[in-house]
Amino acid sequence: MNPIEQILNRFPVVILDGAMATELENYGCNLNDRLWSAKVLMEDPKLIKQVHMSYFEAGADCAITASYQATIKGYQERGLSEEEAIGLIKKSVQIAAEARNEFWAALNDKSNRPKPLVAASIGPYGAFLSDGSEYRGNYSISESELVAFHKERIRALVDAGADILACETLPCLIEAKAILEVLKEFPEVYAWFSFSAKDGRHISDGERISSCAEWLDKEQQVAAIGINCSAPDFIETLIGEVKSRTSKPVIVYPNSGEEYDAISKTWGEESSTNHFASNTQRWYNAGAQLIGGCCRTTPDDISAIAAWGRNTEK
Repeated sequence: MNPIEQILNRFPVVILDGAMATELENYGCNLNDRLWSAKVLMEDPKLIKQVHMSYFEAGADCAITASYQATIKGYQERGLSEEEAIGLIKKSVQIAAEARNEFWAALNDKSNRPKPLVAASIGPYGAFLSDGSEYRGNYSISESELVAFHKERIRALVDAGADILACETLPCLIEAKAILEVLKEFPEVYAWFSFSAKDGRHISDGERISSCAEWLDKEQQVAAIGINCSAPDFIETLIGEVKSRTSKPVIVYPNSGEEYDAISKTWGEESSTNHFASNTQRWYNAGAQLIGGCCRTTPDDISAIAAWGRNTEK
């Protein structure tokens, strides 16, 4: 059964986690690297487990694995074999599941929250390129080449036992179509699809997000549709655009509001108009049912969502 549906049948909102990389940097990791958090998966996986645990303790109903930038090609470029690369990709799911199981076993009161999900992150082709193209979508490869790029990583994540796939920061509909082509080989698997957006109506390559929602609406394996890794100011309008073309749950987990420079791999100052925690309830009122944070958000932000989310009537 669709794991998102199972939670939303009982609870009004699924609380997602926040940024993985931001917390790893807070632990002293240097992520100015093509592999980003996938580098830590290789070098110090216990820190990744620590991050997952901190988000569960903050109230997250879902851990998104550290596989966003973990690709077979990326690890091979770092000198690993295909077998070693697949092993690390699977490990991202195993670490999150271990953290979830330990947290859940130790939790005394399980009455007001669901057992958390493990969502296997599938970052876009642009994340592998590490040139910022996940915010542009100007790929120079075909849909069939995107299918080939994603296939073995998806197989590894499914084999590792992920509850759901998080197909995230997608800049173009062609990549969503390619991933869905791969998913047909795994008919029991569900996935959410979230895009990066350039404004309140368009995803990164200029396509209307309403068109993306309309196309994905007919696909049975699509569990939710929405936006991540985008400016908070656009989210409310984007929710309306998605809801206008689909009855599937809407998922949102934007950035904190700071500007990212893909060349220097650094963040600018936080927007003075952004108040992340107070925005999340507005996004729920606008129709989002899965809410969390992406880059530069922290366990404190997730705790703030849980503060109102756990007290909302179904």
